[in-house]
Amino acid sequence: MRRTVSLTAVATLATAALALAAPVGQAAQATASPSHGVTVAHACAAPAKKGEMACHALEVTAGTPKSAHAESDLTAAAAPSGYGPASLQAAYNLPSATGGSGQTVAIVDAYDDPNAEADLAVYRSQYGLSACTTANGCFKKVDQNGGTKYPRGNSGWAEEISLDLDMVSAACPNCKILLVEASSATMTNLGTAVNTAVNLGAKFVSNSYGGSESSSDATYDSSYFNHPGVAITVSSGDNGYGVEYPAASKYVTAVGGTSLKTASNTRGWTDTVWSGAGSGCSSYDAKPSWQKDTGCANRTVADVSAVADPNTGVAVYDTYSQGTGWMVFGGTSASSPLIAATYALGGTPSAGSYPASFPYAHTSALYDVTSGSNGSCGGSYLCTGTTGYDGPSGLGVPNGTTAFTG
Repeated sequence: MRRTVSLTAVATLATAALALAAPVGQAAQATASPSHGVTVAHACAAPAKKGEMACHALEVTAGTPKSAHAESDLTAAAAPSGYGPASLQAAYNLPSATGGSGQTVAIVDAYDDPNAEADLAVYRSQYGLSACTTANGCFKKVDQNGGTKYPRGNSGWAEEISLDLDMVSAACPNCKILLVEASSATMTNLGTAVNTAVNLGAKFVSNSYGGSESSSDATYDSSYFNHPGVAITVSSGDNGYGVEYPAASKYVTAVGGTSLKTASNTRGWTDTVWSGAGSGCSSYDAKPSWQKDTGCANRTVADVSAVADPNTGVAVYDTYSQGTGWMVFGGTSASSPLIAATYALGGTPSAGSYPASFPYAHTSALYDVTSGSNGSCGGSYLCTGTTGYDGPSGLGVPNGTTAFTG
């Protein structure tokens, strides 16, 4: 049974949902995002202390996004509001019908979504994707240590989990999915979950969260993110120009955000810099050898990008706690799992490689994002879309999988 909820109907639920997502003593975020035409709310509360992370999911709570009818227009079939698999696969030229078989994409998030598997089943059924269940070996959920002692539920992070699972499904329907739930939103617990995902065999790990940079980042880098032969993606943030960790880690692919719209060009689509995407010059992380931009001596965020603007948002199904069924989401929480799934479509990374370097070796296999801005940086490429590399969109968005192989 498909249940479609209007965007305005969820507006009255947003504040309550966010309050449930906030840890004790911490106010939930209900601020508007830099997205014209819709009103949004942060699914997760802002970090309350050093070393704590927030998810980057933005729920559309009012207004009609520009992507509202895109999927039904493309497929001539009834579909929920927001981009779905057909739109995303077409926009980024993804070989989703044939690629990804045998690959496992891991999703790392905090807290538990008790409805994760059931909600995923509704999403996949809606779009005609094959079932991905525990029973058929496609889906697996574990705690941060690889067991089944799941953490307590959390409404905001459950929305994040649903967004992540749905975006992997949209881009790579043939991929298996491993959900690793950290006990809390600290970098230590989330990092432990990353290590568990890798230890369980995942070659692609998506992380849709971030927090302030700190002097501890080098330690986190070596403890949690230095996994040669594994593609680790991290969302760059939803608050515009500025750098967050772990997107700043030199071992990960930092994923920025765009506004994605249909266009009357050869591609049929166009991406511009989303004003909320995070970017900039890291204060702590050293520049990886494959990054050659000259306006930042340290690590520059981001590397690549994909749709993240809630006003051109994606369809997500979530029913846990304040989840209302079909909703529209944006944020770089959408772009990170999309890029992780694109890596999976490209095949297993070579042993000993750093997949974050792959796009830099195949820049012509990306659609360049040349316009838009996410803030004020004196007009430099660090916050402005331009020909070639720029901070908010990195090297661009996927045009097939060539840029994600190596």
